[in-house]
Amino acid sequence: MSTNNPGTGIHAEAHTVALELNGERRELEVQPWTTLLDLLREQLGLTGTKKGCDHGQCGACTVLLNGRRINSCLTLAVMQDGASVVTVEGLANGGELHPMQAAFVEHDAYQCGYCTPGQICSAIGMIGEGRAQSKEDVREQMSGNLCRCGAYPNILAAIDDAAEQTREALGKESTP
Repeated sequence: MSTNNPGTGIHAEAHTVALELNGERRELEVQPWTTLLDLLREQLGLTGTKKGCDHGQCGACTVLLNGRRINSCLTLAVMQDGASVVTVEGLANGGELHPMQAAFVEHDAYQCGYCTPGQICSAIGMIGEGRAQSKEDVREQMSGNLCRCGAYPNILAAIDDAAEQTREALGKESTP
């Protein structure tokens, strides 16, 4: 299917992209200029991932791509064929919140809540990457996720509280 890139007059063919999205295999038609963020929000209706700055500077759009945290606003969807994407909607196990989600609730680490999905995904990714060895490491590694409300002490407390359970959950997921 050939379509027009809005405002440019450029014609391009849509591409089929296969993703494992929140544990479910999906085949999607995407335009070459569509970001992963726009695919998630506009095409799939997964609005937990937020559009903040749209320049990779605020972290509101953070999702997990193959277990690593990325800014989905800077990632073209067409480049993720075959990838595993986890959004905040895919973290809970049925009705049971992921340990990090539960810790954010318990520690009131969300104020207005706009940055919360990105904060949670970034925290889980950071722990999975093995980069959360000290409180200073956590502060540094989370510095790309901004909170305009200033809930940083509560965010750090939530991450500290859920770190071990998150490590255990990630270890179980990677074990066959």
